[in-house]
Amino acid sequence: MFKNPVAVVIGLILVIALLLATSLVYRNGPEPVLSNEGVPAKTTVLRLGHNIPEDSALHQAAVRFAALVAERSGGRLQVEVFPAQQLGTDDKMLEMARRGELDVVLIPTAKVSVSVPAMQYADLPFYFPAREDLYDMLDGEPGRILLGKLREIDLVGVTFWENGFKHFTGNRPLRNPADFAGMNIRTMKSRLLMEQFHSFGAHTIPIDFHATRQALADRVVDGQENPLVAIVSMGLHEVQSHLTLSSHGYLGYIFMISAQAFDRLGANDQKLLIDTARELTPWERSETSRREAALLEMIRQSGVSIHQLTPGERAQFATATAHIPGIFEEVIGADVLAISEELLDRKYGGGEEIVVGLDVDLSQECRRSGLGFRRGATLAIDEINASGGVLGKQLKLIARDHKGLPSLGVSDMEYFGSRSDVVGVLGGVQSSVVVAQADVVRRLGLPFIVAWAAASEVVAQDRTADPVFRVSASDTLVAPFVIEHLLRRGRRPAILFENSLWGRGNLEAMRAQLRKRGLDFTVAESFNRGETNFELPVSRAEQGGADVLMMIAAPYEGGQIVKRLAERGVLTRVVSHWGISCGDFWGDNSEALAKVDLSFFQTFTFVGNDRVASRALERRYRARYAMDENLDVPVPQALAQAYDSVHLLALAIRQAGTTERAAVQRALESLPPFEGAVRTYAPAFSPRRHDALGVENFHMARYASNGAIVRAEH
Repeated sequence: MFKNPVAVVIGLILVIALLLATSLVYRNGPEPVLSNEGVPAKTTVLRLGHNIPEDSALHQAAVRFAALVAERSGGRLQVEVFPAQQLGTDDKMLEMARRGELDVVLIPTAKVSVSVPAMQYADLPFYFPAREDLYDMLDGEPGRILLGKLREIDLVGVTFWENGFKHFTGNRPLRNPADFAGMNIRTMKSRLLMEQFHSFGAHTIPIDFHATRQALADRVVDGQENPLVAIVSMGLHEVQSHLTLSSHGYLGYIFMISAQAFDRLGANDQKLLIDTARELTPWERSETSRREAALLEMIRQSGVSIHQLTPGERAQFATATAHIPGIFEEVIGADVLAISEELLDRKYGGGEEIVVGLDVDLSQECRRSGLGFRRGATLAIDEINASGGVLGKQLKLIARDHKGLPSLGVSDMEYFGSRSDVVGVLGGVQSSVVVAQADVVRRLGLPFIVAWAAASEVVAQDRTADPVFRVSASDTLVAPFVIEHLLRRGRRPAILFENSLWGRGNLEAMRAQLRKRGLDFTVAESFNRGETNFELPVSRAEQGGADVLMMIAAPYEGGQIVKRLAERGVLTRVVSHWGISCGDFWGDNSEALAKVDLSFFQTFTFVGNDRVASRALERRYRARYAMDENLDVPVPQALAQAYDSVHLLALAIRQAGTTERAAVQRALESLPPFEGAVRTYAPAFSPRRHDALGVENFHMARYASNGAIVRAEH
C-alpha cells in the first residue's frame, strides 16, 4: 500500500516531535482558569479609560490596579488601560460608560459635575484647612454620599484619585485677594470657580484647557489656576512669571465603573474591583504628591518666582471666599456640607463658642425645607455674632441630617445632648421624628425649639418644666382654620390622609370640626408613605359625590394625588395641609397644578409681606446667597421660623445670663418682646403656652404661575 515505508516512518517521527513540542509550549504557558466544575472559566476583559499621559501617578495607579485585579482573580478578570484620551475626550468616555460601552473610567470631578453638580464639592476654594482634611472628607461620609449620587447617571462611584491640588499663576505676585484686582483670569466653565475669582476682584474668561497656554502668551488672560503637573505638562510656567503655592482647590478624579458592567459581575468580582481601587487610593495620592517636588524644581529652574502662602495670607483668601459654600449649598447638598462642617469642628473646634444644634431633613423629600432651616439659622447667627455674640461668646451652628427617620432623629438628639457646648436644638418638619425627639430632650432637659412640625403631640399637655417649644402652627388650631376654608370650597368634602401620627391626628381633629357643623367627610381614605397608585382612593372620592378634596400628604404622595386628579378632571378643587410645601411641589407638579385648583395652609410668605423685619430678612437672604431678584425664596416658612427661633434662643441665653440648660428653658418662658420676621412676639412663650404662633398668623396660600407661594383668599 505504502510505496516508501522509510518516508512514512520519518513522517510519523516528525508528527510526534511536533506534538511533543506543542505540548511543552502550552505546559510552560499560563494555566487555564478553571471553574468549580473543572471547566475552563470565561475570562472577563474590562476596559479602563482616562485622560492623563502614561508618565503620571494616576496612570501608574491604573496599571497597578489592572495587575492586582488579574492576580487576585487568577486571571479571570483582565483590565486593559487606555490612557491619554485614547478612547475619546472625558465627556465622550463618560457617556460611553453610562451606556455600558466602556467599563471603568477615571474622570475629573469638574467634568462629572456637569451631570452630578454635587461634585463641585472638591472645587470649594480654601474650604479645607489642610490636604489631609479633604482626604478625610472624600474617604468618609461626605465622599460616600457624593459617590452614591453617581448611580443616578448609571455609574458606580468607587473612590477619589487625584491629579493634585490647584495653585495660582500670574505675571505679578499673588499673595492676597487684593493682588487679583482687575486681572483677567482663565477659568473652566464653572459658576463656582468664576465666583471664586470675582470675590478677589478679578474678571473671568472661560477658555479651553488646551488653549490656555496661548491665551496666557498672548496676554488675553493674566493668570490661571491648575495643579503643578498640568502647569508643567502644558508649559504654562514658560509664559507666566509667578507661581503661588496656594493648594486652594482640588483636581480630583473619580474612579467609576459602568453600572451595566458592574451589575453583570458576581458579588465577589464586584468587591474585588472596589477593594482594589480603594486600596490603591493612598498610593496614588502620595505618588502624585511625591512627583510634585520634581515638577516644582522644573518650574523654579525656568525662572518663575515661587511664593508659598503664609497662614495669615491663606486666612485672607479663606475669608474672601467664605460665602461660596453657602451660595452653592443647594447644588452640592446641605447634607454634605453639614457633615463636613461637623467633622472640621471636631478637629479644629473646642473653642469658646456656644453651639446651636439643628436636626432636620437635609437630603430626602423635605431637603428644601432643611436648607431653609439651615439658612435661616445661619442668617440669625451671623447677625447675632456681628453684634458681639451672646455673653461675650460667638454662636456656632452644627446641623445634622435625620433623613426623615425617627431613629436617626433620636440618635442625633442623644448626640447633641451629650455635648456640653450645645445650649439648644432646632427641629424640623416631620412630626413623627419630632415627637420621638421630644421624649429624648425631656429626659435630657435640652431646650428644643420646633420650627415646623404641627402635630398637637409635639408640645406636651403639661408644660411644667417642659423643654419643648414651637415657633410654628399647632394642628389643634390648624384644624378649625382649614375646615372653615374647606367648606367655602365645597360642602361635601372627602379626605385622603397619610397613615401616620400627623395624618391620623388631622383626620380626627378635622372630622370633629365637621361634626360640630353636622357634617362629615364623604370618604376618608388613608395611604402609606411611598404609595404610587391613587386611582382607587381618588375614584372612591368621586363616587362618594365629593365636591372638594382635603389632602394631608407629604410632597411625593401629594404630587401623585394631584397628578391623578388632573388626569381624571372630575374632582379638581383641593385643599391641603402644608406638608406638600416642604419640597419643590410646584416644580415637580406644575403641569398637573395648572389643571387643579389647589390651596394649602401656610404661616409665612415674603410675597406681599410689608413687615419691616420680613423685608430685611429677605434682602439679607438674597444678598448672602446670591439669589436672583426674579426668583421666589423657596420654603419661606422654614427660613423665617428658623431665623426667629435662633433669635429667641439667643434672647433666652442673654436673659438667663448663662448657658445652663434649665435656666435657658425658664428664660424662654419669660422673654422680652421681639420683632421677628414672622410676627411680633410679645412675648413668644409663657409657662403655660409653648406655642409662639396663633390663628392670627395663619393664612391659606396657593402657587403663583412662577411657583411663588402667595396668599390665597380665605
